[in-house]
Amino acid sequence: MAYGSPLAFFFSSFALLVASIPALVPVGVAEPSFYDPSRVTQLFWRPRIFLYKGFLSDEERDHIIKLARNKMTRSIVADNESGKGLTSNVRTSSGVFLQKHQDEVIARIESRTATWTFLPEAENGESIQVLRYRDGQKYEPHFDYFHDPKNQALGGLRYATVLMYLSNVNKGGETVFPNAEGASSRHKGY
Repeated sequence: MAYGSPLAFFFSSFALLVASIPALVPVGVAEPSFYDPSRVTQLFWRPRIFLYKGFLSDEERDHIIKLARNKMTRSIVADNESGKGLTSNVRTSSGVFLQKHQDEVIARIESRTATWTFLPEAENGESIQVLRYRDGQKYEPHFDYFHDPKNQALGGLRYATVLMYLSNVNKGGETVFPNAEGASSRHKGY
């Protein structure tokens, strides 16, 4: 169960559950050039949750923001019975899905994510969803999986969720895992 604003695939240059692997870089958009284990912190083992600081370069982060900025619409949730998307006060953010392999930068981030999670991109990777939470907006506590046959047929349950933060905030915006082993003793900032 995740609490807070799960800016899924989104906000500062750090990410939960991911790391950086070198790749070819298009001119003008830098990529973190090495995998540095000192940037990875294990937050929990059950479930496995890692924090990788510096997963995205500043240029990659800015590129994602630029692609999404003028395309955001009210976020939806999947109906547990039909699988259809609907607006709900459970989730009040705005967002947009980027196209898979939309450009070289997005393809590189998708590939790096697949490499770090050890999950083949073609079989497992969903489109990057960019979300924005303004003051007072939320995604109420929820389980991050599908109950309905429609979404299960489209790929089923997720093996991993990667959250990339594109901005830093002084207060709010956190994602917490209250059922993680040892969660009650952990710092509330994770």
